[in-house]
Amino acid sequence: MPALFIGHGSPMNTLEDNGFTDAWKRMGQVIGKPRGVLVVSAHWFIGSTAVTAMAKPRTIHDFYGFPQSLFDFQYPAPGLPELAAEVVDVAKPDWVGLDRDQWGLDHGTWSVLAHIFPDADVPVVQLSINALKPMDYHVELGAKLNALRDRGILVLSSGNVVHNLRRIDWHAGDTGEAWAQRFDDAAADLMIHRPGDIASLADHPDFAAAVPAPDHFVPLLYTAGIAAAAPNGAEALVRGYSLGSLSMTCYGVSCETIGRREGYDAATLPADVPPDQTNI
Repeated sequence: MPALFIGHGSPMNTLEDNGFTDAWKRMGQVIGKPRGVLVVSAHWFIGSTAVTAMAKPRTIHDFYGFPQSLFDFQYPAPGLPELAAEVVDVAKPDWVGLDRDQWGLDHGTWSVLAHIFPDADVPVVQLSINALKPMDYHVELGAKLNALRDRGILVLSSGNVVHNLRRIDWHAGDTGEAWAQRFDDAAADLMIHRPGDIASLADHPDFAAAVPAPDHFVPLLYTAGIAAAAPNGAEALVRGYSLGSLSMTCYGVSCETIGRREGYDAATLPADVPPDQTNI
C-alpha cells in the first residue's frame, strides 16, 4: 500500500468539490481498498504516543464557527483493534498506548477520508502525535510504520506544511505569500530528494512563519520517515495554497500511477470567527 501526506486545510473541504478534493478522490480510486488506514492527524496532539483501539471510533467535531451541516457530518468507519496491536509491536522499543475509549476520528482524518473512501467502509485507526518528542523521533517512528504497508495498510498523515492562521489573507484566494512558497518549495525538495533530512527544515529562515506551532507540520515527518525507508522516496501529488498562509501540498510514497495535479478553490473559513480560534 502507498503512504500519503494530505494538506487538509479547512474542514469545509469535507462538503465541497474543488481541485483538492477531486485529487483526493482520485487517490482513493487509484489506491483501491486497503485492509485498513492508519492516520497521523495534526489534531491529536497530546503528551504521549497512543493509538485508537476501539471497534467503533466516534466522529469528533473539533472546530468552531462552521455551519451546522459540518457538525452534522458523520464518518462511521469501523476501527481495527488488531491494527492498533500491530502498531504497538512495530514501534518497539518505543512505547505506544492503546486508547480504547477516549479519542476517535477527528476532522484531520475524516475531512480527507470522506473523499478518499466516501463509503466509510475501510477500517481506520489513529496514531497520536507525541508533543513531548523531538522531530527525529517522529521521522524514526514513521520509518517503523513502513512495515505496515506490506500488510495492506495505507499510512496517511494529515496536516499542512505551511499553517499560519494568524497571517491569513482573506484576499489571497489560491495564492501563497512569498515566504510560504519558499518554505513549501524547500519542503518539496527534501521530500523528493532527501526525505530523511526533513527535520533540517527547522533551520530554514521561514520556519517560524510557516510553522508557528508544530502540530500541522509534524505529520509530514511520518511520511518523510516512510519515504526514507522506501526505494523511490516521495513525490508531490498536489501543489497549491489557500488564503496566503496555508499550503495544501500533498505527497505520496509508491504513488506513481496517481499523477501530479495543481489544486484550486480550497474551502475557506468562517468570516465571523478569528481564524486562529477555528481550530482548523
